[in-house]
Amino acid sequence: MPTLTPNDNTQLCVALVQQDIAWLQPELNFTQLETLLTKRLSDYAHPVDLILLPETFATGFAVDLAVAEAQPGPILQWLITAAQRFQAVMAGSVLVKQGAKQVNRFYWVRPDGTISYYDKRHLFRLGNEGEYVEAGQSRAIFTLGEFRFLPQVCYDLRFPVFQRNRNDYDVMVNVANWPAARRHIWDTLLMARAMENQCYVLACNRIGTDGKGVAHNGGTAAYDFKGEPLVQSPDDQACVEIVQLRKNTLDEFRAGFPAHLDADEFMLR
Repeated sequence: MPTLTPNDNTQLCVALVQQDIAWLQPELNFTQLETLLTKRLSDYAHPVDLILLPETFATGFAVDLAVAEAQPGPILQWLITAAQRFQAVMAGSVLVKQGAKQVNRFYWVRPDGTISYYDKRHLFRLGNEGEYVEAGQSRAIFTLGEFRFLPQVCYDLRFPVFQRNRNDYDVMVNVANWPAARRHIWDTLLMARAMENQCYVLACNRIGTDGKGVAHNGGTAAYDFKGEPLVQSPDDQACVEIVQLRKNTLDEFRAGFPAHLDADEFMLR
């Protein structure tokens, strides 16, 4: 694996966590995550810049149960503490109270304690998510070094118009509780999004059976802008994969094949 240059904002090191989420047990999930990350990162020579966690990493996808926290709450506080401890951006989704319902909020927590977020736009109809969760109303772009990130959550992956690259991002991120029964669709759409948007794609999914009896087998992976896998986690195994992203490689590819210049103009409502 090529060596990253320290303090080079055109290169990023990302840790992707594949986790067996303990149902409705935040403290146990925190402990398991800290153990996984500490062991893996201590074996890695270069500090990571971003740590990506699955959708609802602290509770599981329990949208119909009273697990949403007020803002700020203990799950967000854990993310803040972990970002400081590992000196990396911590990112993953949390169910957060909002009015009579809640939002499925993707947090982007920096080591200095500053926070950005994106609320999941597309709610999973088969899981009745819309009955309990308010849909997000806007798209978000986060920055880290010279990279621009488009955050997405699970079911968002099926809606390419919302994810269309308007020349405003370099990396698409999707955190999920994507079931094993539809795993082929997950793998295929991730590659397609990377190719059609000429971007890196980072995907983080859970493993294990949740409290509803739904099985998940992983699929955590990173793809380059041609849809080629950079790293892929083994199925059904809790682990942390590390991938290195290079902005100059992406820029060179886009310059040599500038398909984005021929994209259709459109507006989302």
